[in-house]
Amino acid sequence: MAITMENVGITVRDIDAAISFFTDLGLELVGRDTISGDWADTAVGLDGNHAKIALLATPGGQGHLELFEYLHPDAVETAPTLPNEIGMHRVAFSVDDIEEALKIAARHGCYPLRGVADYEGVYELTYLRGPSGILVMLAQSLTK
Repeated sequence: MAITMENVGITVRDIDAAISFFTDLGLELVGRDTISGDWADTAVGLDGNHAKIALLATPGGQGHLELFEYLHPDAVETAPTLPNEIGMHRVAFSVDDIEEALKIAARHGCYPLRGVADYEGVYELTYLRGPSGILVMLAQSLTK
């Protein structure tokens, strides 16, 4: 059986704010839609499923994020995920200029949890809270 990674889905409070954050970082908006109906209820497992969705891709299209803003049922607020909690952890991006990426994130009110770390001279990396509290890792290779 062949398998490929399709995308990572993330539910957000405000899809426009999330699109703005991720496109400012360099992802490309592939498309937007509003979904509902029996097929959506069946696929997701929620009755009355109605959501705005957006698909974003990294340049070149090798990685995708699918964002969801639920209209029905209401989105359920949860405490932001911590790095050591079991379950969906974070979404990570390689960037060619971490300082520029952090300036972009700051324009969206998003800052590193603690700072930028140097991983054995190989990467500079940091975790930050993106839109809706999403953990986002940014990493810049120091060996290229």
